[in-house]
Amino acid sequence: MTGRAVEEWVGKTPDAKVPPRVKLRVFMAHGGRCYLSGRVIRPGDKWEVEHVLALSLGGANAEHNLAPALVEPHKAKTRQDVARKAKADRIAKKHLGISGPKKKIQSRGFDKTRTRRFDGTVVPR
Repeated sequence: MTGRAVEEWVGKTPDAKVPPRVKLRVFMAHGGRCYLSGRVIRPGDKWEVEHVLALSLGGANAEHNLAPALVEPHKAKTRQDVARKAKADRIAKKHLGISGPKKKIQSRGFDKTRTRRFDGTVVPR
């Protein structure tokens, strides 16, 4: 007897939550291992369903792009993904000539130790 084929879950929107039944399928498909660290996820360990290719980098909010990840490695990967997206945006803006406002040149400022009187003489403060 064969099991029925289950349709792949695809989120209706990019921020659609992954249902518990799909989380279980993803967990079982990866053998209960964190795909980032390779460690077995034990009862009591905090883990999340993570997008292998981040949505901001063109990944799909679909079951084939999901994997279980422990919280700490997931945070580290998210930081890397955000940095990659920021760099890609900077390169695209530079290529299109849409760079941000130019930085102003910082002046030296006023002398904090001396002051000038109205007659032009310089005296210590």
